[in-house]
Amino acid sequence: MSSNIDDQIALLSEKWPDAAYIAYFQSYTNTYAPVETLRSKYYEALSDPRIQGIAIATRPDCLGPGVLDLLDEINKEHFLWVELGLQSIHTKTTELMGIGYDLACYDKAVNELKKRNIRVVSHIILGLPGETKDNMFATVKHVADSGIFGLKLHLLNLVKSSRLYEMMPDYCSFESIDEYTDLVVDLLEIIPWDITIHRLTADVPRSDLVSPSWSYRKRTILNEINRKMRIRETYQGIKSKNN
Repeated sequence: MSSNIDDQIALLSEKWPDAAYIAYFQSYTNTYAPVETLRSKYYEALSDPRIQGIAIATRPDCLGPGVLDLLDEINKEHFLWVELGLQSIHTKTTELMGIGYDLACYDKAVNELKKRNIRVVSHIILGLPGETKDNMFATVKHVADSGIFGLKLHLLNLVKSSRLYEMMPDYCSFESIDEYTDLVVDLLEIIPWDITIHRLTADVPRSDLVSPSWSYRKRTILNEINRKMRIRETYQGIKSKNN
């Protein structure tokens, strides 16, 4: 792991020479192993003096008592957040996706982490097949009202070789940047100001992308969200009950 940390810091240090670092256990399910294996990996990262904390991405159904105890132990001494993929609160959508856990499982995981004062970052996908704007608003509201630390909003990209592409090769989550950014600004208005927004879109390698054809234009999308916020004279949480 140390060589991987060295490689990543070397990659980032030129742009942010004075930064501190968080070790991000990102890919796959990073609590799906025996507790002692997890302990070894987490503490190996934390033993590097350049690392100020860790972020762990996992599934809500992979947080057994032993894992929660380990996370509680780490959280008492180090900066930590745990990322959970919810994607949608709607059963019809998640069953089609084959996620393998339901909203009750997600809610239980959030509650168990919050009981231990562990920060939670939730993932939501915008533009899932069959979902309306009201559906997406309901998902964001449910998550925002649960007292999480952070939120990642992902634009659904249709990619080659995916199961969705096999099922719906002509599907496009949003027809235009304008449509997508209007929705994101609307959602930001109902998300409490004290929830950290970690992501506002998502992109994939252009060689894998089917639709939306413009989703790789990440900087353009972010600039358009900022522009619309200024034009509307609005801000995150303006329509939140916690404002």
